[in-house]
Amino acid sequence: GVTRLLLTRIPFFKEIIVSSFACDSCSWSNTEIQSAGRIQEQGVRYTLAVTSRQDMNREVVKTDCATARIPELDFEIPPFTQKGVLTTIEGIIDRAVAGLEQDQPIRRETNEEVASKIDEFVGKLKQLKEVHSPFTFIIDDPSGNSFVENPRAPQKDEALVVTHYRRTPQQSAALGLEVEEKPADSAEDLRNEVLQFNTNCPECNAPASTNMKLVQIPHFKEVIIMATNCDSCGHRTNEVKSGGAIEPQGTRITLRITDPSDMTRDVLKSETCSVEIPELEFELGMGALGGKFTTLEGLLKDIAELVEKNPFTLGDSSTPSRTEKLQEFIGKLHEIMEGKTTAHFIMDDPAGNSYLQNVYAPEEDPELKVERYERTFEQNEDLGLNDMKTEDYESEGASRR
Repeated sequence: GVTRLLLTRIPFFKEIIVSSFACDSCSWSNTEIQSAGRIQEQGVRYTLAVTSRQDMNREVVKTDCATARIPELDFEIPPFTQKGVLTTIEGIIDRAVAGLEQDQPIRRETNEEVASKIDEFVGKLKQLKEVHSPFTFIIDDPSGNSFVENPRAPQKDEALVVTHYRRTPQQSAALGLEVEEKPADSAEDLRNEVLQFNTNCPECNAPASTNMKLVQIPHFKEVIIMATNCDSCGHRTNEVKSGGAIEPQGTRITLRITDPSDMTRDVLKSETCSVEIPELEFELGMGALGGKFTTLEGLLKDIAELVEKNPFTLGDSSTPSRTEKLQEFIGKLHEIMEGKTTAHFIMDDPAGNSYLQNVYAPEEDPELKVERYERTFEQNEDLGLNDMKTEDYESEGASRR
């Protein structure tokens, strides 16, 4: 077949491209239209009160993203179900009738009840063309490129109401447009965006970049994950900072490790958290290993690596007895990780910003115990809370002066 294209202009509207296809073999033909301009700033809605046969002859441009409705029949042609057309109101009704009647012979054989209801509805659509009673015809196009003719132009048409509106984000997405971004300081943007800033590598001091992401931990709070990767020496490090304030009370979390599956529990260890394993007589002070968001197995592996790389237990300075104790400790730690030995894993965080996953959440975990306690003066001193004043500090400073 042959497709012909024509660039034309509709009076009092805009330029469009009309494409016409014809097949000489089977005589099938088809006509479509496309807007020759851009998507408009606003969507448009045409509401026409059809009261006479002359109204049925009004020219209509319906793009493929437009919705056509006749409220009196509760009839609607959804967007993106038909190609764009340049036709009349009667032509749109005829096209809808042809689409409904297309599969009627099959429906009459398979589902006669549905076929009879469609026949009844098609009859109502055909009666509309005679305009025995007024009805409303609505074209709603979020692209703003549809059109209903005003035969009285440039004068106002009392029967035609044209409304321009701002598109919703869903409509913009359906048109392939970028959704308008929120302000850069929006908290929602920070949650969905990975921020990056320049820094130096802690190992070789070469320029590197640090990525930062705000993450919501289920049944806990928000944390900030920071990761640095050096392209020069390959050094990589990650660190976790609490995204919230210091809690009113400290937190002591005790987990009884009874199964290898406990190794997959998520763990958030803040910088102020100390770790204890009573069965190994092991205690890791606050500040060691920094803040980490990992699994229990990952944290125990970091502990093993930290102990193995202790400079006082390696090389010429180490003694056989100390090396033997170290190997024994690491062996027991691996037994715990493999589930061969039960042990208690205790996290004590005076700031209350550490977390150990409850796999039964929101129900209670029989092997997990979370205790809240009042901080001592020394713990508040370590956190810098004793000298911190967040209320009435301006008036107090003025009185001292």
